[in-house]
Amino acid sequence: MEAYKIPARDAEAEFVEKKSRFIGRIWVTDTEEDALNRLKEMRQQHWDATHNVYAYIIHGGPTRYSDDGEPQGTAGMPVLEVLRGAGAENVCCVVTRYFGGTLLGTGGLVRAYGKAARDALREAGIALKQLWKKLDLILPYTFFDRLRQEVERFGGVVADTEYSADICLHVLLPADRTAAFAARVTDLTRGAVIPIETGEELRAVRLEE
Repeated sequence: MEAYKIPARDAEAEFVEKKSRFIGRIWVTDTEEDALNRLKEMRQQHWDATHNVYAYIIHGGPTRYSDDGEPQGTAGMPVLEVLRGAGAENVCCVVTRYFGGTLLGTGGLVRAYGKAARDALREAGIALKQLWKKLDLILPYTFFDRLRQEVERFGGVVADTEYSADICLHVLLPADRTAAFAARVTDLTRGAVIPIETGEELRAVRLEE
């Protein structure tokens, strides 16, 4: 399965620019219908807002955006470019603006809408969705730091750690890197640690910033 990035969670961020209030919101949306439902919710919740600008990208599906009455190219496109720049898919962002009485100008609008999207996406974080293999590694304490580094080097994450006479690392590895990782661990420990595959799952794992 092809790996792709999504928001790690739903999130929002808010700021005021020259008395205009901007509220950026990010959601994980698996379908275009999900994205349109989120937009509908925001239009109902913020019926009195000046603008509800949006952009969404659906993995394997459509990409859409709207300036919602702002000057063309000053609102929806900056939001969309933030999502594209992060490589995010299955994502919807709506930026709500309450006009404060002071015009921001074309450049000011581009910066404000981009900031609202970036702030919300920063709050959400990014996760990688793909097929992961589950591995257990039972190891002496002396190998702990080195093998944890190897997990990171192969793009994996330590899902859980159990401490007893030895350490048991419950590891998630991208499916296409599992064989190379197992060979590396076996070689590095001279056969003292042999990864045990315990299953697989399709899931999103948050990436470290």
